Amino acid sequence: MSKTLELAKSLISQASVTPDDNGCQSIMIERLKKIGFEIRSLKFGDVDNFWATRGNSGPIFAFAGHTDVVPPGNEDAWNTMPFEPTIKNGFLFGRGAADMKGGLASMVTATESFVKENPNHKGTIAFLITSDEEGVAINGTVKVMDYLNENNTKIDFCLIGEPSSTSITGDVIKNGRRGSLNGVIHVKGQQGHVAYPHLAKNPIHFIAPALSDLCSLEWDSGNEYFPATSFQVSNIHSGDGVTNVIPGEAKVMFNFRYSTETTKEELMSKVHEVLDSHKIDYILDWSHSGFPFLTPEGDLVSACISAVEETKEITPELSTSGGTSDGRFIAQEGTQVVELGPVNATIHKVNESILVSDLEDLSRIYSKVLTKILV
Repeated sequence: MSKTLELAKSLISQASVTPDDNGCQSIMIERLKKIGFEIRSLKFGDVDNFWATRGNSGPIFAFAGHTDVVPPGNEDAWNTMPFEPTIKNGFLFGRGAADMKGGLASMVTATESFVKENPNHKGTIAFLITSDEEGVAINGTVKVMDYLNENNTKIDFCLIGEPSSTSITGDVIKNGRRGSLNGVIHVKGQQGHVAYPHLAKNPIHFIAPALSDLCSLEWDSGNEYFPATSFQVSNIHSGDGVTNVIPGEAKVMFNFRYSTETTKEELMSKVHEVLDSHKIDYILDWSHSGFPFLTPEGDLVSACISAVEETKEITPELSTSGGTSDGRFIAQEGTQVVELGPVNATIHKVNESILVSDLEDLSRIYSKVLTKILV
C-alpha cells in the first residue's frame, strides 16, 4: 500500500461530519511535525483549524483544504460503509474520498517527498486546514485569515485540493470562482376567500410579474474568464396548501452567481428598483456568501499547468465554473489561488470514490508544483 493511499484511508476512517474534525487534523499534524513543520492549532467556536509552516522566509506557498465532510445520508444506499474505506475495481470508496481527504493525503505525501529531496528549500511551505468548509464557514478559513492578518502573515501562493477535475484528474484547474449573493423576498398581501378577490390582496399575483422581469434581465455579459451573471429563483412558498384561500404573504428565495463585471451593490440596487417599480409591499433580506475572484495566468497557474502536463500528459482547462470554495476568503488578500484536485463526479453522493492511481498522480503533481515555486 502506498503512503498516500494509507493516509487517505486513515482520514476517511474518521467520521468527520461538519464541524467535527474527529481526529483527522491530528493525523496530518503528526506527519507534518516529523518533517519540521511548526503547528498553530486554531480553534474558533466548535471548529478545529490549524496553520502549519516549514521555513521562515518568503514566498509563502500554502496548501489549503478541509477535513470535514457532508453527512453520508442513508448508509443502506451505499455499496460499502461510508467511513470504512474500501478498494474495489481500482477505486477507493468512502465519504470524503474525493472531497477532499484524497487531496489532503496527496498534499501531505507530496510535501514529504519534496522536503526529502529539498531539505533547504527557499521560502515557506504552509498548510491551512479547517473543519468548517462544508458548513456555515464562519469559524474556519475566514477566521484563520483574520489570525494571519493580525500576525502580518501574507500567503503568496495557495493551492486548494478541492475536486476540480471533470473526467481525468488534472483536466480542469479552477483559477477563480463566481461571487454568490442570496436574497429572500417577503411579500405582504391580505388573506381572503378566493371567491371574493376584491376583498383580498394576493401576494403571488404581485410578485409574479416582478419575477418575470428579474428572470429576463441581462445582468452582464461576463468576460473571457467568467460566464454572464446568473439569477435563479430557488424557492417560492405561499399559503396553507388549500384551494379556496388567497394567501396573506409569500416568500421567494433567489441567488446570484455573479462575475467580476458587476458588484453585489449593483445587483442589490437593481433588484430593489424592479420590485419598487411594481409597487410591491415587501421586505428583502440579503446575505452575501462570497466575492468573485480570479487568478490570471502567472507563476502559480503556470506551475500547475506544467505539473499536470508532465504528470498526466494533458493540458488542463482553466475554469471559474462551479460553486463557492474557501478560496474566496484567501484570494481577498491578493493571494494567487488555484483549485486543483481529483475528479468531482461522485462528490456529495452515495458511493463517493477516487481512483487509487489518482492519489499518486495528485501527489506527484503537487510535488512538482512545490518544486517549480520553491526551488
